[in-house]
This record gives sequence, C-alpha cells and structure tokens, in this order.
Amino acid sequence: MNDSFTCGGAPPKVPAKPTWNNAVADFHIRRAKLGDEGLVLTLLRELADYEKLLDSFHITQEVIRRDYLSAQPLCNCDLAFEGDAPVGVMSWYWIYASFAARRAIYLEDLYVRQSVRGKGYGKALLAHLAKTAVDAGGVRVDWSVLDWNKPSIDFYESIGARQHAGWYVYRLEGEALKAMAKP
Repeated sequence: MNDSFTCGGAPPKVPAKPTWNNAVADFHIRRAKLGDEGLVLTLLRELADYEKLLDSFHITQEVIRRDYLSAQPLCNCDLAFEGDAPVGVMSWYWIYASFAARRAIYLEDLYVRQSVRGKGYGKALLAHLAKTAVDAGGVRVDWSVLDWNKPSIDFYESIGARQHAGWYVYRLEGEALKAMAKP
C-alpha cells in the first residue's frame, strides 16, 4: 500500500474501459476536474430527480468546486463518457474499516443516464471503483440504495454485492443534530 495515498489524495491511475464490453470502444471514465462543475451538477441533479430527492438537493457549482475539485477534496468524483457525451457520474470517498484495519471506499452517488442503461456502464463504473479500492489495499466498497429502487438492487445483487444483513443505517440531522451538539 502506498503510505502517501491519503484519504483525500489522488487515487492510482486505473484503466477505465470495461474489459467485458469491447464493443463500446469510445467509453471511458475520468476524474472530474475544474471546469466540470456544471456537468457534475447536472448529472447529480438528474440522480436527485430519479431518486425523488430534489427537495433535499442543495449542491451548487461552488460546492462542487470546493468539495469535489479542490486541492484537498472532501470526496472524489468520476465521470463516464460515451465518446464526448457524458453518460454517468459517481462520487465517493475513503473510509476506514477499523475491525479490518484497512481502508475502504464509500460510494455516495452512482448514476447512469436512462438513455444508456443496459450497456454495462454502471458495471464499468463499479469495476473502476473496485479496482481503485484493491489497488490501494482497500478491503471493500460500501453504499446505500433506496428500498424502492428494485432495478438498482437487482443490478447490485447480480454483480455479487449483498445487503449488509443485521445492520440499519442511522442519521442524526437537523434539530436532533443541533440538540445533540449542545453541551
């Protein structure tokens, strides 16, 4: 493992083309960069709309520039393209699996545009992320999925991902977060 590879640092270079789908020669994945703020915002807004979460969508281009694209980003963002056309996005960040004593990745967002679903792009994005984790000594990739999103659940299970049985996801936010923060 490269000890200089910090949680916010740049990941190792990873080939992006899906090896199982050579028919899509123009497909590629690259890290988002300055100048991509509008594209990232558009794709994440499409995801929020698909997930019926536009009411909680507060991301702006300035937030993307600060949190995704700065010298020390809080999260990483990869973009998928078919030729020059953007077809998908994923945002993710490093976490630490304390019992495993190894790093891991949390996948915050994964989105492939409806018009290109079924071409293997979601699988290619996840394969790219899995390779990033493995190459950096990571032990796993975690993510959440909405309980009503059966197409995504079926897709995740088809690639070998499993629901983490016995665990619930909790969130402390809003007034409850403020109340807990009081001395």
